[in-house]
Amino acid sequence: MDTDDLPRVLELQGASNVRDIGGWPTANGRRVRFGRVFRAAALSKLTEADAAVLGETGVGIVCDLRGEAERASAPSRLAGVTTHALSIEPSLGASLRDIAARREATGEDVMVLMRGAYTAYALDWSHRYRAMFELLLEPQAPPLLFHCTAGKDRTGFGAALILMALGVEREAVQADYLATNRLWRGDATLKAMLPPQVAEVLMRVQPDFLDTAFAAVDAKFDSFDAYLREALGVDAGARARLQHLLLD
Repeated sequence: MDTDDLPRVLELQGASNVRDIGGWPTANGRRVRFGRVFRAAALSKLTEADAAVLGETGVGIVCDLRGEAERASAPSRLAGVTTHALSIEPSLGASLRDIAARREATGEDVMVLMRGAYTAYALDWSHRYRAMFELLLEPQAPPLLFHCTAGKDRTGFGAALILMALGVEREAVQADYLATNRLWRGDATLKAMLPPQVAEVLMRVQPDFLDTAFAAVDAKFDSFDAYLREALGVDAGARARLQHLLLD
């Protein structure tokens, strides 16, 4: 199946990395339905025109994966939706500041931190993704959008979970994940504060991060199916309903 035109991006002035997760092919030849699930970076700088574009998608549910302080400092500007605060608190703060303050800081130092963060997303914060799946499974629910601050890590892992639950093959899941590297406009203020070798890792997503998360899943649950069932509450019946709802 041709995937050259994926992901389908919503070009907004006040937010980047905003896209429909539809279109990706499954192993059995179906495709994820467009217009049902969207992923994004923070929605705190939306313009009126941006809000109108998002309004045209029909999005009615927003899952905000940012931590409490992140939400308080940058409230969403998308009105007319039901927002669920599914806080996944950032865990890199103090450690990252310590690394950034050291002249000898390396990209590998940040890789180690990010691997730890992704392991935590998979194992320590699975209840937040479980809540998101519960919302996706509600019958006759409006389209759903989920986001964090950059739309790359907490959101990237969440998108990977949804796509894999739908039967999308790992190569396509990885392609959606890595699209962040060309779609996210980045944080210029943060980048300027960091040593270049640190910023190069932190301002991008890496295949290794996602691989680390799924390795942690396999180590604890033996299989992704078991993780879906035991950690995310998506048993065979729920998975079939999800596929009915979100696949063409």
